[in-house]
Amino acid sequence: MAPSRRQSNGRSPLVNQQSQITSFFSKKNSSSPSPSPSPPPPLAKHTSKLNPIPGPKPNPRRSPIPTTPSPGESKLKKPLLVIGQSLAPTPSSPLNITFGDEVVDKRLRVHWPLDKAWYEGVVKSFDKVSGKHLIQYDDSEEEELDLGKEKIEWVEETTGRFKRLRRGGSLAFKKVVIDDEDDDVADSANEKSDDDDSSDEDWGKNAEKEVSEDADEEDMDLEDEKEEEEELEEEEVGMKISKRKGGGKTESKKRKANGFAKPEFGKKSKTSANGSTKEEFKVPSVEPVKKIETDKASTAADKALVADELERFGKREAEKLHFLGPEVRRDANRKRPGDANYNPKTLYLPPGFLKSLSGCQRQWWEFKSKHMDKVLFFKMGKFYELFEMDAHVGAKELNLQYMRGEQPHCGFPEKNFSMNVEKLARKGYRVLVVEQTETPEQLELRRKEKGAKDKVVKREICAVVTRGTLTDGEMLSSNPDPSYLMAVTESCQSSPNQNEKRVFGMCAVDVATSRIIIGQFEDDSECSALCCLLAELRPVEIIKPTNLLSLETERAMLRHTRTPLVNELVPTAEFWDANKTVHEVKTIYKCINDQSAAGSVDVGTDAANTYEDDELGCLPPILSSLLRAGVNGSLALSALGGTLYYLKQAFLDVTLLRFAKYELLPSSGFSRIAQTPYMLLDAAALENLEIFENSGNGDSSGTLYAQLNHCITAFGKRLLRTWLARPLYHTDLIKERQDAVAGLKGESLSYALEFRKALSRLPDMERLLARIFASSEANGRNAHTVVLYEDAAKKQLQQFISALRGCELMVQACSSLSVILKNVESTQLHHLLTTGKGLPNINSILTHFKDAFDWVDANNSGRIIPHKGVDLEYDSACERVKEIESSLTKHLKEQQKLLGDSSITYVTIGKDSYLLEVPESLRGSVPRDYELCSSKKGFFRYWTPSIKKFLGELSLAESEKETAFKNILLRLIGRFCEDHNKWRQLVSTTAELDVLISLAIASDFYEGPTCRPRVLGSSCSNEVPCFSAKGLGHPILRSDSLGKGAFVPNDISIAGSGHASFILLTGPNMGGKSTLLRQVCLAVILAQVGADVPAEQFELSPVDRIFVRMGSKDHIMAGQSTFLTELSETALMLSSATQHSLVALDELGRGTSTSDGQAIAESVLEHFVHKVQCRGMFSTHYHRLAVDYRNNSKVSLCHMACQVGNGVEGAEEVTFLYRLTPGACPKSYGVNVARIAGLPDSVLRTAASKSREFEAVYGKHRSEGSEDKLPMQSSLDEMVVFIRELISLTRLKTCEEGTCIRSLTQLQQRARMLLHQH
Repeated sequence: MAPSRRQSNGRSPLVNQQSQITSFFSKKNSSSPSPSPSPPPPLAKHTSKLNPIPGPKPNPRRSPIPTTPSPGESKLKKPLLVIGQSLAPTPSSPLNITFGDEVVDKRLRVHWPLDKAWYEGVVKSFDKVSGKHLIQYDDSEEEELDLGKEKIEWVEETTGRFKRLRRGGSLAFKKVVIDDEDDDVADSANEKSDDDDSSDEDWGKNAEKEVSEDADEEDMDLEDEKEEEEELEEEEVGMKISKRKGGGKTESKKRKANGFAKPEFGKKSKTSANGSTKEEFKVPSVEPVKKIETDKASTAADKALVADELERFGKREAEKLHFLGPEVRRDANRKRPGDANYNPKTLYLPPGFLKSLSGCQRQWWEFKSKHMDKVLFFKMGKFYELFEMDAHVGAKELNLQYMRGEQPHCGFPEKNFSMNVEKLARKGYRVLVVEQTETPEQLELRRKEKGAKDKVVKREICAVVTRGTLTDGEMLSSNPDPSYLMAVTESCQSSPNQNEKRVFGMCAVDVATSRIIIGQFEDDSECSALCCLLAELRPVEIIKPTNLLSLETERAMLRHTRTPLVNELVPTAEFWDANKTVHEVKTIYKCINDQSAAGSVDVGTDAANTYEDDELGCLPPILSSLLRAGVNGSLALSALGGTLYYLKQAFLDVTLLRFAKYELLPSSGFSRIAQTPYMLLDAAALENLEIFENSGNGDSSGTLYAQLNHCITAFGKRLLRTWLARPLYHTDLIKERQDAVAGLKGESLSYALEFRKALSRLPDMERLLARIFASSEANGRNAHTVVLYEDAAKKQLQQFISALRGCELMVQACSSLSVILKNVESTQLHHLLTTGKGLPNINSILTHFKDAFDWVDANNSGRIIPHKGVDLEYDSACERVKEIESSLTKHLKEQQKLLGDSSITYVTIGKDSYLLEVPESLRGSVPRDYELCSSKKGFFRYWTPSIKKFLGELSLAESEKETAFKNILLRLIGRFCEDHNKWRQLVSTTAELDVLISLAIASDFYEGPTCRPRVLGSSCSNEVPCFSAKGLGHPILRSDSLGKGAFVPNDISIAGSGHASFILLTGPNMGGKSTLLRQVCLAVILAQVGADVPAEQFELSPVDRIFVRMGSKDHIMAGQSTFLTELSETALMLSSATQHSLVALDELGRGTSTSDGQAIAESVLEHFVHKVQCRGMFSTHYHRLAVDYRNNSKVSLCHMACQVGNGVEGAEEVTFLYRLTPGACPKSYGVNVARIAGLPDSVLRTAASKSREFEAVYGKHRSEGSEDKLPMQSSLDEMVVFIRELISLTRLKTCEEGTCIRSLTQLQQRARMLLHQH
């Protein structure tokens, strides 16, 4: 409860040093030597006499530490100062009038005579006993008043009134609310202890100075500051409620308002005892700004207000920042847009503009002018500030509120850094983090000792955060999908047959887990392999050399990515070549190994990260193999170089390489597909089969990944994605995984479920460990010089304890699951669950950390108190302190014996400890060399020479103890990182078990019977590959998602003994042809992943690659029409398919005329059947193909069954049976689909009639053609020539529109001739 009539302390609202922040980028001179503006502004007549300098109060949150009130005030706060027009002429209530319950809930204004101001609030209640009303002001402060004795005015409620203004009324009274600086004054002593930088800024020149206030008015209340920061955090995350400091009382939200006179202000200086100036700053001539709560009723007012702000900022920018205009803008090298080598990332600042800036302004512009493509988070004290164009981004994307002032300016507290930097990064912004690396005290010391003339503290770039470099954040924690940063470089070579050979170097990095995928591979003209990688990894950020990639590569990257952030680096200088990359990597790893040899963190000894100390330098084996490969690995190393250069700017390069997990790209190694252990799923297969993303909204619902994903851990989910993108190909590997999945079913299932339950609350250990490893290095924001006000060490400790607990939990869960091994024969499970093999032996390591300190106590307190014997340095320091304390105790006994009084003891008075308290009666016995320090009645207190000597030693020992204490966490983390390979192996084992259990329980979500696929023979043998399924269901579709009816399973056999290698599938529209094609492909993927299949029986020879061509789509941005896209995918199949491939073609040729489409479809089918001889399915509505292949033993004619009945006026009505049936379907019944779609009956009748006419003509031609009975082989040679020409056309590097049309026209004529020959 606030007391009435609180005294103001008379402080200027400009005393707080942190208020400098509000004057950033304003530099106006004051002509008056007086602290008050001269001439006084029009509004000055309403200023309280206790506050001689009217002016805009800095945002309440800008106060680093609230004031500690004087003893007389007992932590009471001064009310807000109100400056504005006179109140409305509403007559004040006369005194001595009695009010009761009738005024409860009414609004009023109360006059505070000491402040000469009115404050608005509401009557909350009435106490009949005391006769007083409880008044709640609009800043939520309360006090009890006898309204009959107060000067008050009643306020009429209006629907358009803005809500919750601070004391000062609504906009109707046009008041400007300025908080009294008493809430923001900082105590110099506390300010030093908190290292706030608010005293370091030189905010302008040629401004007048004001004498600083008395020291007793600079006291600060740390608790109030803490409350303020907590309240501000709530505002930043969306509550948008500013709170006044003290007592947790809230302050209204304030809307920005303009239109007031601009008072001029002088510059204030704070003079130290020796007369030196400690700080100077200038308060600008700005318009006070209000922030008012946003609600639905004021939407129009909000928009108008924002428009006014933007208009005002725009005018200022045009006047003061004219060099940003497109007509005059230049880069750092003074090049104009459109000039060669113009760099839009930099900005040329005119010398005149630089001279007009103060020190801190210049510092900000120096950073910004070199990073115009980034948003600067500029650290000032405890806040990150955004200025100028960056402030607009903060207001728009982070919902920050503009600060008062003529320049755009907003900010947020340090504790909201992680949240806000992640928000901007996710939205595609690059964030440059500029941290303060010097305290004001260090600045002052540097100026004294080194004679430096700097007036602002040092600041340095400590991080560059983008989508691909995020390592922490709420959204990152909730989303397990990896965020890859991918670098791509290319080389084009011409081969003797005139076909261009593309060679790509690729490096993909998941910074959050330190995973590096690197490789080099050859590709075709359509960049098929690159497209496959892009579709699998879906990079969120791409690095490429400027003007080096071909047009086809650029189109492929555009087509198979989801709006990634693209970074262009200058070739060689920034996107390093192989030689430069090897040199940089060797330097880093040699440094790492030297540190390891000196007793620092071990870099690891596992197979992937074993470092070779040979002529190649200390390189991991994968990098060594790429270096030995010469030109066959140079592009991969160059891609790594581009990545490292980019990460070096973000201070992540050394940390990444130290704990990197290298993986060689599956398509690397310069081997053919026969040697790869994986099935290849290209981009078309991943997209058409909806493995990871559905075709609707692009998320994972309804995909194969969603169907199989029952993983309980985030790192298990990522491993499942990898397994699905690369199904196994070798028979032995498939069977081994099948055995593991089977071993987790039946009797073992209950243990598997317990394993899942135990890990249900496990954090993302893979990412958490990567953060722990990174924190072992003092780099970036973790650097020792960075000034942070949040308890970063406590957060780091909590993460460390979380990692220890997580590792302990994984070990316990795996040990509990190992009981299934006695009943399981799976070699994979035995390997994973056997300690010393797949499961690392880390029990002794965990025991060491458990014995080192109390995890619970450390997590709660944020400090580690190590147990004895854990940290020798700390133990030694503690022992030294104890020795000195023991000596002091011994000395006390000696003094008692010397003076003959056992009551003599040590006392501590204030900061003076170990004072020898001697009774007054023994004063004459005290030796002369004892120093009298203090006394009280009956006692005198002394320091003996020995005590003074011991105190000096004790102070030094305690200082050493504190230093050792602070470094305990870093030493423990360093010890933890020495076994980083074991921790990662534990995570890998847990992830693999999680995925295996997920596959084991996934079959329970299928509809109908399931079985373990039977994998036949060796994929490398000459045995004819086969595919056979009985009662094959769909792994994703279920009856409950189909509405009426159930999904119809089918029997299907392709190739093998007595079966054709290709199925030519016909049937009615909507009859289920495309579904059957997808169904078969998904079943094959399931089988080779190692999972069960929804079928009664399933046999399969491993498939090396699945080709899928279905659906109608174009790539307009890549310059490809629907038909060209269709033929491009078909050309890839024709050139890449092998005998062990599976091809699924859905309605090939429908993108052009019937004759051309049919000719192309038949030619392609002929090539697959007779040349490639692979397994496949070909669905079509070209019924002529069924006639031509009715006697071909390599092609099986099938159709999706249906029942046809007569509808209205002869229109056919089709009932779909969805049953795969031998034989061809006579027609497609397209008119029936038109009826289902709701076309008018008149249109349906006409369509049915036209259909019958066309069928009659078509049937006549077919009967005439059948008399010729020309064998198909008679024109086979001509068809082969035709197919070759078709393939050549589709593989052209470039194809101008006219050339393509002429070529396609010629092929069309040839196709027609071939058709007539049949």
